[in-house]
Amino acid sequence: MKKIDLHIHTVQTMSDRAFKFSLETFSRYVTEARLDAVAVTNHDIFDGAQFRVIQQALDTVVFPGIEVNVEKGHVLIIARPSDLEEFEPKANLVSKRIAKIGDSMSVEELIAIFGGLQNYLVVPHYDKGPEIAGEALKKLKSYISAGEVDSAKKFVRNIKDPAKLTPVLFSDSRMMENLIKLPTRQTFVDCGTVTLEALKSCFQDKAKVALSERDGNKLWQVFDDGQKLSTGLNVLIGARSTGKTHTLSQISNIIKNVKYIEQFSLVQQNEANEFKSSVERRRSAFVDDYLTDLKRVVDEVVKIDLAANERKIVTYLETLLKSADEADRRDAFSKSTLFDEVDFPIGNATTLQSLIEAVRHVIENIEYRSVIEKHVDLNALKRLACELIEVLRAKVLEAKKKRAVNELVREVKQVLKMRTAAVQVQDVDFYAAAMDEKRVAKFSEIIHHLKKDAVIFQETVQGFKIEARKNAYAGAGEIKAASGTKSAFSEAFRKYDNPYNYLRELMQIDALPSADYCKLFARISYRILNRDGHEVSGGERSEFRLLQEIADAQNYDLLLIDEPESSFDNLFLKGEVNQLLKSISQTMPVVVVTHNNTVGASVGADYILYSTKESESGMPRYRLFAGYPTDKQLVSVDGKTINSHETLMNSLEAGVDAYEIRRSGYEAIKN
Repeated sequence: MKKIDLHIHTVQTMSDRAFKFSLETFSRYVTEARLDAVAVTNHDIFDGAQFRVIQQALDTVVFPGIEVNVEKGHVLIIARPSDLEEFEPKANLVSKRIAKIGDSMSVEELIAIFGGLQNYLVVPHYDKGPEIAGEALKKLKSYISAGEVDSAKKFVRNIKDPAKLTPVLFSDSRMMENLIKLPTRQTFVDCGTVTLEALKSCFQDKAKVALSERDGNKLWQVFDDGQKLSTGLNVLIGARSTGKTHTLSQISNIIKNVKYIEQFSLVQQNEANEFKSSVERRRSAFVDDYLTDLKRVVDEVVKIDLAANERKIVTYLETLLKSADEADRRDAFSKSTLFDEVDFPIGNATTLQSLIEAVRHVIENIEYRSVIEKHVDLNALKRLACELIEVLRAKVLEAKKKRAVNELVREVKQVLKMRTAAVQVQDVDFYAAAMDEKRVAKFSEIIHHLKKDAVIFQETVQGFKIEARKNAYAGAGEIKAASGTKSAFSEAFRKYDNPYNYLRELMQIDALPSADYCKLFARISYRILNRDGHEVSGGERSEFRLLQEIADAQNYDLLLIDEPESSFDNLFLKGEVNQLLKSISQTMPVVVVTHNNTVGASVGADYILYSTKESESGMPRYRLFAGYPTDKQLVSVDGKTINSHETLMNSLEAGVDAYEIRRSGYEAIKN
């Protein structure tokens, strides 16, 4: 097996953070990591002079390459060392094309520059940002050798999926001065001499690519001293103060995107109010979705001003009566046809537009095409869509004409009004006013229904039931808390029983965003129920939080848990926790620190680590011993060994003697 890292930066570019290249660091990395091949791949640039110096200095195969920004994603283009003279001018064309931050080239431009990509190793960011995806990935697919990922979890996920590209894990590191921690992300390939052709051949067979030399994809390197972890479930044991938490902190600092559940962290945060707030935050998307339709209604009602409508009607009646009283005094200007003319009513085409959109969705749907064609003639639908579009165009044109006429009539009426003393009857749209009344009545009906106490959501999580309820607010304080503002709501609450008047009061509060109005009509609260249907106790809240935190780890690349037994009983640990840990370790690496045999011995670990602490020159020296659960000995990276059975007994059972005494005691009372 050959160890390779084909993504290394040696030049600070506009896409990089500041760093100063160090050939000594690069040489130390190649030597200490025992790399058989590396590639220099700077962002959109290739420094030929520097590359030649690196190539001469390093005792390994060095490939020339470049990391190109293609359609907002990154792709590595790696050439043969023997093709350096041909590769360099092509890389320079990339630098001319991508000259400032934000520049990106198309796949077609990339292919044109390199004269086809079949003679290169093409490795796009695949399960790693910024990734090559969508159409860009399709266009490149025939040239791609492998896909770069950024974690052991993603490597294993892609290696198991036959539909995915062969994954490779590279450091993507900067060879800078004073680099204390050397990179630990490399890939092993099963080939002889490392050539571009050999790598292409290996990448075509996922069985020839691995995270470790001897253990395939079961183990991966986590520390630069060579210490490995399982890609599944790791159990870390050891005496008190031997560096277990220190080890977790080291892992958390080195690996990106880690979920770290620290010791006692869940118990320290289990106050009822904070617990409920946490549950509500996690399910805020449900609340937003539940209130989506109400928000649309509120947005329409906000535009309705019943008082203004009332004033318009009163003004209309007053001017109508006055005009009738003064009918005998009307002059030529007030008698003209346009003097009392009203505007053309202009409707909206929302319904027609929605109908056209619905027909379009049916026509364009691919997933259910066979079902649709059983019942509907698609050609007829297309004709319907065309006719509806023609109707829409006609309505839009008619509305445009009416607006133009209304504008002219208003101008004429204004001139006539200025030239006469006669009273002009003020226009009012009785239909629109009546519809506003209907809308407000319907709005009130909806809000009264919303305030009725009812369960609106239930979800079962690891034996617990999450229940969301809706009901009316009990006071202004509850509304203020829900608003998240410091504004007073006492005046608004006085009108809470009249939804429309209450909404008008909310509109007077400047600090309150209009998007939040819909959340202040009914209170949505959560309860967590245990298996008996009762609200959870303090201890059960902690259990629920732990299960939630573990389940949330699916969004991370690594899960670390420090001594869960410190806060929970053995039955809970052996049941729900062990089951969930074992399940999640099938898809990602997990490290659990424990002193407890319920977790340590019963969880079914894939890998065991044992921490020790020694004193060297007055300073603590931590050492890890590791091995599989069936190994007779655990081994450290520097070759020291310890007895597995004795170590496990001392760490998890308080020693062999204590274990035998407990075992015999249990046997004595066994029925």
